[in-house]
Amino acid sequence: MKKRIVIVEDNPRISEGFAAVIDQTQDYQVIGNYSDCEAALKNLAADAPDLVLMDIDLPGMDGIAGTQRIKKLRPECIVLIITVLEDSEKVFRSLCAGAGGYIVKNSDSGNILQDIAEALAGGAPMSLQIAKMVVRSFSRAADSPLSGRETEVLQGIAAGKSYTKIALDLFISKETVRSHIKNIYQKLAVSSKADALKIAGTNNWLN
Repeated sequence: MKKRIVIVEDNPRISEGFAAVIDQTQDYQVIGNYSDCEAALKNLAADAPDLVLMDIDLPGMDGIAGTQRIKKLRPECIVLIITVLEDSEKVFRSLCAGAGGYIVKNSDSGNILQDIAEALAGGAPMSLQIAKMVVRSFSRAADSPLSGRETEVLQGIAAGKSYTKIALDLFISKETVRSHIKNIYQKLAVSSKADALKIAGTNNWLN
């Protein structure tokens, strides 16, 4: 079954370009293309997207607030930010709001599809510079309920690594990574990576 993708972008040339690239594949289909967050949110339940491509600067509700709303209404949905500048502070704020990574607007079609595939596989496509910003925003506190290994796994998620990459870096199996993530969710009483990172960031449980 094809993964369902929604595009929220007010520049028709960009949104149509993304849609053309995505619809030519066998794995994905664009089931909604909106110029503002309000319309996308109105149709969110009916569209039931697996992934949303979200512009930041939109008329009305901006992409950061839109990301927060989508993650609240549909936590399992992945939001990738569409951006011009990789080192934008707005990109960082979007990640803190629950976005799973971002795509640069002038990327070629191969990179766009690669970033989407990475996100759907559990990774978080982003530049090293932004990943470092995310990691630096956390500093581990002594009262963390997470074990050292669980902290390392969550650090990997914060850095945008896929489960496979985390497993390779920590010399553990992918299933062990999933087990640690399950334990993290239970300890922090959350059901998504975005919420886990948000709580860890608020309490300074990562470094």
